[in-house]
Amino acid sequence: MSRKFDETMKFNLAKETSNTPGEIFTEVFQALKEKGYDPINQMVGYLISGDPTYITSHKNARVLIRRLERDELLEELVHSYMENNGLGG
Repeated sequence: MSRKFDETMKFNLAKETSNTPGEIFTEVFQALKEKGYDPINQMVGYLISGDPTYITSHKNARVLIRRLERDELLEELVHSYMENNGLGG
């Protein structure tokens, strides 16, 4: 089978979905829970240390949470807390 290497080849890559920080937290939380971990303790450990091994690779959770910087994740937590307690602005 002969291929022509002087022709342009087209690659179709699957488009990455852009999850919001809230969606990422939810997906990671569920993955940790499914694997039998305490999701709160694991996520706090990750946010404090930056060590991705606190997050399971189950359901691609480790890759998901690393899409955002830790300060973005903390900002989402504070924002959500404030909104849920009537302090948002």
